[in-house]
Amino acid sequence: MCYSDDARVPLPPISGGAADHGEFELTAADGNRFAAYFARADKPSGAGMVVMPDVRGLHEFYKELARRFAESGVDSVAIDYFGRTAGIGDRSDGFEYMPHVEQTTTETMASDVAAAVAYLKSKDGGAVKSVFTVGFCFGGSSSWNQSASGLGLNGCIGFYGRPQRSEGLVGKMTSPLLMLIAGADAATPPEKFSAFDKELTAAGVPHEMHIYEGAPHSFFDRTFDKWKDACDDAWRRMLGFIKANG
Repeated sequence: MCYSDDARVPLPPISGGAADHGEFELTAADGNRFAAYFARADKPSGAGMVVMPDVRGLHEFYKELARRFAESGVDSVAIDYFGRTAGIGDRSDGFEYMPHVEQTTTETMASDVAAAVAYLKSKDGGAVKSVFTVGFCFGGSSSWNQSASGLGLNGCIGFYGRPQRSEGLVGKMTSPLLMLIAGADAATPPEKFSAFDKELTAAGVPHEMHIYEGAPHSFFDRTFDKWKDACDDAWRRMLGFIKANG
């Protein structure tokens, strides 16, 4: 699990407001109903964000993250992965997530992301002109993988993802990637990202990779005072990436 219920989203450098936010449900093309959380920007920029959580699915950290993006002018929707196997329910610390993680597939995840993209492009979702994904840990590599989904995304952002989860997909990637890496991530050694960087370059996939030296897995958390500068930098890089690729 990437974030506990005690984790808090770092504040973005641009603080506006969220015009509206709340829980709702989305339906994928295969009929899957799943939980989601929307946040509409008070001053929309025309960009939209699909927030892809860690292995626990849609919990409070990611709802807050959706609101923070909205405060930065980015209409957002955070999604849950487990509608097909766990239904729509509580994803607090006690949720036994691994049996459900093991049943997710690249195809079903892309189907759910497609439903979120369609929502953001609708009038209810903000009628956005550009759409991005952002994810953390399990969601980090899942976000990068959306570059190969054929959804025409403007960019895919991932924190602490595992490159091995993108095996076989690099040659299909078309959307630019932003990779924000914890330099002291025990889950994935730096050499894995170095190899991934070379593979992406060889395949001609537009990408940026930034390594936060010494930072632990899940450093993007305002309760980690030591990593405030890294969090601030990550926000600047994300918002800059959105502006450059929107």
